[in-house]
Amino acid sequence: MNVMKQHMLCVALLAVSLAGASHVAAAPRPNIIVFLVDDYDKPEASAYGGKVLTPNLDRLAREGMRFDNAFVTSTVCTPSRYTFLTGRCASSSYGHKFTQLFPKGTQTSPGFNVALENDNMNVAAVLAKSGYATGFVGKYHVGGEHHGPEQLNKLGLHDIPKNVPYSKAINRKQNENEKRHRELIKERGFTWAKHIYWGNTKAPFQMHNPEWTIEAAIEFIELHKDQPFYLHYATTLLHGPNRSWHKSLEHPRVTGEGMVDRDPAFGTRKTVMQRIQKAGLTENEAGYLWMDDTLGMILDKLDELKLTENTVVLFIADHGSGHKGSLYKAKGTEVPCIMRWPAGMKAGVRSQELIQNTDFVPTWFELAGAKPAAKYRMDGVSLTSLFQEPHKPVRKHVYAEIGAARSIKTKTHSYIALRYTREQVAGVRASHRRYLKSLTGLSGGVSRSIATHPRAYTSDQLYDLKRDLDAQKNLASYPGHARTLKQLKRCLLYTSPSPRD
Repeated sequence: MNVMKQHMLCVALLAVSLAGASHVAAAPRPNIIVFLVDDYDKPEASAYGGKVLTPNLDRLAREGMRFDNAFVTSTVCTPSRYTFLTGRCASSSYGHKFTQLFPKGTQTSPGFNVALENDNMNVAAVLAKSGYATGFVGKYHVGGEHHGPEQLNKLGLHDIPKNVPYSKAINRKQNENEKRHRELIKERGFTWAKHIYWGNTKAPFQMHNPEWTIEAAIEFIELHKDQPFYLHYATTLLHGPNRSWHKSLEHPRVTGEGMVDRDPAFGTRKTVMQRIQKAGLTENEAGYLWMDDTLGMILDKLDELKLTENTVVLFIADHGSGHKGSLYKAKGTEVPCIMRWPAGMKAGVRSQELIQNTDFVPTWFELAGAKPAAKYRMDGVSLTSLFQEPHKPVRKHVYAEIGAARSIKTKTHSYIALRYTREQVAGVRASHRRYLKSLTGLSGGVSRSIATHPRAYTSDQLYDLKRDLDAQKNLASYPGHARTLKQLKRCLLYTSPSPRD
């Protein structure tokens, strides 16, 4: 197949996917809740066989649809979360800072360098214009990196250095920053925001507090129960080592707005360890149950307000943890994904069809009847056809990117391309610390997988996912796999948003 035919095939597949998005049931516009979990490996989810205690997630799987081939386009927080909120790959960003780093015609290196654009081409702003209340609760991490007191001061924020000791003055600054973060998020199109973590938790407030965030989520649902709403709920769990979850149980008053003077209104932490021990588990599994408790509180509130039938609930992770910062499937780009919508999708079904996180925003727009501006760029397709036909493909492959790495995955194979720029290579050869750190760090393209994958730094990698799920045997140089390699290379060429167009 020549290059032009391959191009036409990829375009045709996308067109078919978009054209198939007409299977939405005739019903009032649904509420939408995105329950986004941090650093969660698919094998750790009970619905996928994990040995953890998560009864509410099990309930969601019984009453909804389990997606067994769900992927994210990046495997660190910021670019993945950007995609969940825009429907664009991180390298499609046109924000000022990103385009300064990567001018037109250059290869991008997506990582912690993207943020929601000022023109508000994102899910919250579009749905708000269509009559939805749009709420944000929890971890944001797409607000851009703010460096130095002067820049922070311009944004109305205090400079709080890392790992400073606790003091009343620091607590006041943390509290005022969280209030300002709410306003900054509303400037990006959300109509409501509360109990915000701007990024990862930092000392002296480095504790998880899911009750603090769920308190705001419940408030948002109650306030907007009489109109269609979109809630983006981003828990800080399960970020960090397992031990840190257990430690956080002992600090109920440490929150994203500092140390508060009351215990959370909603709380299950006092019984988490009792239930864990009764189930024969250890403190290492405490975070899963604690997270699941907050999911249960949302489901119970929907039941109480009689909103369950016409509310879409999506449970998904921003990326895996074990191979975070790489593009390997297992514990990397593949994530647990469960969705429930009693009024519009089948229950108790497992779909094997490929989907990726670019696809959710187009889905929400279709369900809401929202029409984004003509210049709104999306890299995904609507998933609504899967709600009634869960075994009919919407795409033939999924795409991912991080740093200098790009990948294409089908149901059977994974192709990873690692292409460092001349500048990066020269910097490494000259032993410049900045380049060494960027290439070996979380957003370098390889990250943690260098210790577990013998060919992690190889420029072309091809893996048979049926026989080698953990990507240990690179088939790129095997003559018998040359045709598959060529096909996936071509598909990557016409799928990747890079270099900048």
